[in-house]
Amino acid sequence: MTLSLNHQFIKSKILVLFVLLFISQLSVAQTKEAQIDKLINTYVDYNTFNGSVLIAENGKVIYKKGFGMANMEWDIPNAPNTKHRLGSISKQFTGLLVLQLAAEGKIDLQAPITTYLPDYNKENGDRITTHHLLTHTSGIPNYTSFPGFVRNDSRDPYTPTEFLKRFSDMDLEFTPGEKFSYSNSGYFLLGALIEKVSGKTYEQMLQERIFTPLGMNDSGYDHHKTILKNRATGYEKEANAFVNSGYLDMSIPYAAGSLYSTVEDLYKWDQALYTNKLLTKEYRDLFFGKHIEAGRRSHYGYGWRMGNDRIGNTEERIETISHGGGINGFNTNISRALSDKSLIVLLNNTGRAPLREITSSIRAILYDKAYDFPKKSIANELLDVALNNGKEAITKHYTTIKDVKDHYIDEGEMNQVGYQLFQSGKLDEAVAIFKINVEAYPKSSNVYDSYAEGLMSQGKNELAITNYRKSIELNPNNQNGISMLKKLGADVSDLEKEINVPDAILQSYVGKYELAPSFIIEITKDGKQLKAQATGQPIFDIFPKTENVFYLKVVEAQLTFNKNDKGEVESATLKQGGRETTGKRLK
Repeated sequence: MTLSLNHQFIKSKILVLFVLLFISQLSVAQTKEAQIDKLINTYVDYNTFNGSVLIAENGKVIYKKGFGMANMEWDIPNAPNTKHRLGSISKQFTGLLVLQLAAEGKIDLQAPITTYLPDYNKENGDRITTHHLLTHTSGIPNYTSFPGFVRNDSRDPYTPTEFLKRFSDMDLEFTPGEKFSYSNSGYFLLGALIEKVSGKTYEQMLQERIFTPLGMNDSGYDHHKTILKNRATGYEKEANAFVNSGYLDMSIPYAAGSLYSTVEDLYKWDQALYTNKLLTKEYRDLFFGKHIEAGRRSHYGYGWRMGNDRIGNTEERIETISHGGGINGFNTNISRALSDKSLIVLLNNTGRAPLREITSSIRAILYDKAYDFPKKSIANELLDVALNNGKEAITKHYTTIKDVKDHYIDEGEMNQVGYQLFQSGKLDEAVAIFKINVEAYPKSSNVYDSYAEGLMSQGKNELAITNYRKSIELNPNNQNGISMLKKLGADVSDLEKEINVPDAILQSYVGKYELAPSFIIEITKDGKQLKAQATGQPIFDIFPKTENVFYLKVVEAQLTFNKNDKGEVESATLKQGGRETTGKRLK
């Protein structure tokens, strides 16, 4: 009898322990969900996220929700099955199709692309391989960076063959394989290569080889004319409001960015990549290979970025496989960590959301680490004050919030708000905003130019002249400022000086400067002309302001080359948008 009671007591203790363990696990899960809810809802409240989210741990979905509106006109909410345009996340699907064809012996990744596309420009095509296209090392200029691209090309339909002519005969920006330079042109070309080798359209290959086998029934190639259930509308932010995004014909992004999907389908995609269902291990290793350095702590594979990413606001990092995307009205991010089979998918339909920042904070929640909450936009608050309370209230309200920890100020947002007020006839309010922006960003040429324009419109010409001169001092190529000074009757003879820098000094600046992880500026020299190219951007001429300070004519930016005690150039400082960033010279 005693033995039986003891047995019963032990069983009871085990049951209680099991129940407590279950409750503890449930509590942890609920805590994570509550933290994620609070984090994302804060971004939603601040109008900096609007979309769908899915999070998995150890291969299992632990969180999926929609936030905000898929369609604002009809008050249709986002959900886990809302279809979003993916932008450059599409590249990983293109990369997989290429590897499938390589596995079948139909493509040699190291062979010249003219082997498969004999009509492509031979001078370039004989030097470029499929591997170069996959890794952004081809040297082909990026068509989305062409001057006038949005105005001249983005709204018209093209066949792949027609659009290839836009860049196939252009000079390469560098010798293929020499370096990484993000290029949508390379992935557009891969789509044409897939079609040529397979004898099927890119869209057919996606459907037959990926979407149908994986049951990704809510994914596909987006077409404007197709009636697509649960499709999100794309929006862009203007100050603290949203507007419909500009039209883009989806033949333009093609194999570089034409797909749509849901967070649920992208989870199916993630899970399949742990298996041999789509690729053997040999080719999956190629898919996720660290083929080319793409910045500090970052390499590029075949449509994927391999990185060592920070967790929240800690110094801890985790190896990830990820990629982001951006396309009219949408931005997206998928981030995978193989160490624990975790997945974070964020699909946003209001453009320019800080998705990498959100991803980092979500990872911190998953690993019980510290992270930062988003902050309120001072510009948006001041816009509301200007519209509702007038000029006098703007400065007063700014004084009360400028040092508050949960607020931030951004030069571009402030300038945008100023011009929104300007264009709506609220000149005094606009000038008050521009003045605050000058005080917040005293090293930015653009803020002085905007402030001067406002002062000029108020008839305060002497103050306008002073501020236009300050703008030109910071950016000698501010031709608008010089024109306005002439209009105001000011003498500008002292502003049109030509600086000649000795050739040996120009040569000493040539090299690479790492300003941030994954962001390198390379300086090259062509004759007496220095050129600068930032990671993933076109190459631009830079012009001397002094012997060691150079500026760009295409954007408001300035580069200063810094020397050490031995007179050696050791770093470069980029000044842009009111911010200064210094990067060491790479050896």
